[in-house]
Amino acid sequence: MRNELILQVMETHAGGDVSRIVTGGIDPLPGATVREQMEYLRDDADGLRKLLLNEPYGLPEMSVDLIVPSTHPDAQAGYIIMEVMGYPIYSGSNTICTATALLESGMIAKQEGNQQFMLESPAGLVHIEAHIENGVVETITCGGLPSYIDTYQATIDVPSIGEVTYSIAYSGGFYAMVDATQLGFSLVREEESRLAECAYAIVEAIQARSGFSHYTLGDVGPLPFLHFMGPLEQVGQGFYRSRSATYVHPGVICRSTTGTGTSARLALMNYQGLIQPGDKLETVSLRDTGFIGEFVAVHQENGHAVVENTITGKSYVLARSEIRVNFEDPMVRECNSLHHILSSRHKDTPG
Repeated sequence: MRNELILQVMETHAGGDVSRIVTGGIDPLPGATVREQMEYLRDDADGLRKLLLNEPYGLPEMSVDLIVPSTHPDAQAGYIIMEVMGYPIYSGSNTICTATALLESGMIAKQEGNQQFMLESPAGLVHIEAHIENGVVETITCGGLPSYIDTYQATIDVPSIGEVTYSIAYSGGFYAMVDATQLGFSLVREEESRLAECAYAIVEAIQARSGFSHYTLGDVGPLPFLHFMGPLEQVGQGFYRSRSATYVHPGVICRSTTGTGTSARLALMNYQGLIQPGDKLETVSLRDTGFIGEFVAVHQENGHAVVENTITGKSYVLARSEIRVNFEDPMVRECNSLHHILSSRHKDTPG
């Protein structure tokens, strides 16, 4: 006999970033809000994240999104984001993938044309607009978190690199924003490993120097992200394009440019006076995939110019499957606290 758990999952990607959507198999989590449920996983039951992002079940480059019941009457579902760096309260690519999975799985019924609904993320309510043609989810537009510049044009000496100029943006997490050209990068796929090494050194240096505090959330942990910015090209009236790459500490270059990375770039462009409400920015990844960010509005809050924005992208369904978790597997037993959220659902099956 063996102890086994079965998880229902849907594999998706947006811009190349793979998101594994867990649609079933997890016990209800404690917490009055999705944010509190996320904090429970983070503090007391981190085993699920470790299980699904590491061997033999996954890779650190992936993300996991756990579907949970919404706790807000206006939201049709809730979701918790898990990445190699921990539990970001928001992610554009993961939101695009989660919304697509909910629609394609039938957990939210599709409506032809433009369909609007709300999801509950750990950051709060997220407005979703899905464009559906012939029963296929063609695009998802989601609200990006209000974004602002915390630090502009600071410099730091980085071992093996030299002096680096950076800005710090907040867009759901704190981002170091660096000019790729000044660091010798063209932002092509062949540079991926060197980009990761460079970003690792820069983030380590900035983390050692200081932390960053959100004006309402307070301390949200060490700097987790870096965004490489390519040259800005104007390709139409109020429409811009830039090659970009987002790094997640430690060691991961995202396949996509990421939604939060795009939101951070919009905040920086606004700070520099380069765009106005209604303008759009397409960020293009090392794999030539892209997201489109729209600068919706700006308001002043706690001394910051806070940019309201949306992110548009397309997610593709890769697979629908079951994951079988064998509790006798020593690689599973290494996932401390997994039993906190799985113990009442595992079952004995003939071995």
